[in-house]
Amino acid sequence: MVKYVVFDVDGTLVDSVDEHAEAWRRAFLEFGRDVPFAHVRSQIGKGADQLIPVFFNDEEVERFGKQLEEYRTQLFLKDFLPKIRAFPKVRELFQRLRKEGCRIALASSAKEEELKHYVKICRLEGLFEEVTSKDEVDKSKPHPDIFAAAMKRLGNPDVSDTVVVGDTPYDALAAGKLSLPTLGVLCGGFPAEDLRAAGCRVLMKDPAELLARLEAAPRTWPWGEAGLPAAPEDDESR
Repeated sequence: MVKYVVFDVDGTLVDSVDEHAEAWRRAFLEFGRDVPFAHVRSQIGKGADQLIPVFFNDEEVERFGKQLEEYRTQLFLKDFLPKIRAFPKVRELFQRLRKEGCRIALASSAKEEELKHYVKICRLEGLFEEVTSKDEVDKSKPHPDIFAAAMKRLGNPDVSDTVVVGDTPYDALAAGKLSLPTLGVLCGGFPAEDLRAAGCRVLMKDPAELLARLEAAPRTWPWGEAGLPAAPEDDESR
């Protein structure tokens, strides 16, 4: 049985990927770059330090990267953050994990102000031990810094006792650099094949399915018997 669970937040616990993508798209327009929504969305899960250089060259990043990031932050907080909602059963999932004796950490590429809002709308106060955000590390996902900080705060548990839950390939890539296994959720809208290619061992629909699996078979959650996916339809039916 897993003893430590490290959760990504955006797209994993809250339905926010499209809002982040649109905020970035509008910010790019303000700075003279018209990028298709789908292209921007494919990069969500990274922090600004890793996302902006995908669309702007080094000289542009040096010249106005900080201004661009600040513009996007203020736009997101004003026009998009109030629209974001928690996925169903997030609070109940955390309550069940705590009942099973798990210690939980949040590890997000979001800024601290955004992360506090997400905790509030998910009603997670008092249901996790540790939290780390982009503000506390040098590099965001797919670099492993955020997960490394979360693991340190949890007391550096054995990776065999730990699972990362995330919705993007960047979560899996970051976790894999620390040999942490990743359970991918599809509610963030990233293709199942991309999540598998990045290293997700198991795919589930959303937090509600994680809760249902945990309630049905707590001793084998999340991998199932002999380290296999908890149900054969996971990889083929979605």
